[in-house]
Formats: sequence, C-alpha cells, structure tokens
Amino acid sequence: MRYPHTLLISRLLGQQAHPRFSTMQPQTAEKKTTVCQVEDRAALKVARQCLLGGQVIALPTDTVYGLACDANNEHAIQRMYEIKGRDEHKPVAICVNNIEALRRYGQAAHLSDELLTRLLPGPLTIVIERTPELSNRFLNPSTSKIGIRIPDFKFIRDLCSVWHEQPLALTSANRSSAPSSLQVTEFRSLWPQLGAVFDAGQIGLTEERRLASTVIDLATPGYYEIVRAGVALKQTLRLVEKYGIKPRQDIGQIL
Repeated sequence: MRYPHTLLISRLLGQQAHPRFSTMQPQTAEKKTTVCQVEDRAALKVARQCLLGGQVIALPTDTVYGLACDANNEHAIQRMYEIKGRDEHKPVAICVNNIEALRRYGQAAHLSDELLTRLLPGPLTIVIERTPELSNRFLNPSTSKIGIRIPDFKFIRDLCSVWHEQPLALTSANRSSAPSSLQVTEFRSLWPQLGAVFDAGQIGLTEERRLASTVIDLATPGYYEIVRAGVALKQTLRLVEKYGIKPRQDIGQIL
C-alpha cells in the first residue's frame, strides 16, 4: 500500500514502523528513538525534518559516526554540547557539501582550488578563520577559527545539499573522552537524546578508523599546524608540502 508523502514522513518519524525504519530504545529509557537505514530514500527527508526542529541527529561519516545539528541554531549547538558532555570551550567542526561552501564559511582565499580539491572530500578537517556567515554565538565561542569538513560519504553530503547548503555542526558520536563509534550500537546510551539515528552499518574494518579525521590548521598563509594526527596524516602532509606550505611546529613526534 502506498501512503501520501506527509503521512509517510510522519510514520517514519516514529509514529509507525517502516521496514527500514524502526523505533528502538535502551532498557532504561522511555523515549523511543527512530533508527533509519541511510539507503532508504526517505532518510534524507527525516534528517532534514529533525534539523528544522533544532534536534541533534547521529549519522555516518567517512571516519566514524557523528552527531550533527544546524550550525547556526543556538539551541541546537547547546544541546549538542549537553548530549556529548563536552566543555563548551572545546571547538566542534562544521560539515559542508563542497569547496564553494567551505569558502563561504571559512576565510580560504590563500588556499587554491587545486589544493583544496586534492585534499577534499576526505577524512580531513581544515581549520581556518571563520566568516560572518557563521553567526551562532555558541559555536566555538573561544576562538575565531572554524574546522571545516567535506566527508567522502554520500549521505552526509546529500544532507548538506538538501539543507539549502547550510553548514552542519559535527562532532563524534560518543560522550566526551569516550572512544569514537564505528557502529550505531556503540553509542546507544545517547539515542534517547537524539532526534534520529541514521545507520550505515559498521564503518571501516580496523580500529585505526577510530582515530577520526586528521585536523590541520591552515589559517596562516604559507604555514600549517597539525592539531590532530587522525587517519590521513601522511597523505595530507605530502600534499600541503608539495604546494609549498611549511610546518609551524616540529612534526617529528607526530610522525
């Protein structure tokens, strides 16, 4: 039986079950959580509906599972920090769909399109000065910089596209200081606090994937600084140094 679009979305949000959408809950929680398979064609609509409502969702990236919300929604950012148990002075990244959007939200005039398209999409977070387009006073209030990701994962990039090219705030789906997650069951304790969980199965086959994205600060023209080694350090260093960008620190210990 085929349901009208609005009824389908309502049911997908948890009022009724769909073969690829389920409502699951930890034994100690009262709130049921919508768990959606990312390949379901209605999953993006459900995710967008959650974002519109200021909710935090969990979804896969090209490294680990992440928590995401509208980066310019003050309540949603505060809620993300609360769910993660994270110090508000520790920054989170944003996720965008393409290089054009990266330049909209970050000051990247000193970085060539050629370099950026060789670095991204991929398991890399580029830290640069933010632009006024990021207006949320609760988004990284202790720094003028912003980490920007373009993950090599179709679902999250498609979500950025249907989200009117707006940025998503992004952090790993785990409590602060806990290991990052390669499958949704590993952060099940967070489910009752989330608008929905989007499941792509296990991400990666090795524990190395838990290192998450490499974080590189490229805010200073001509120089780089490694903030987090992550999973893509060596290839990142080869590329930036090929383009004449020099280290601002001794990287011997990182390597």
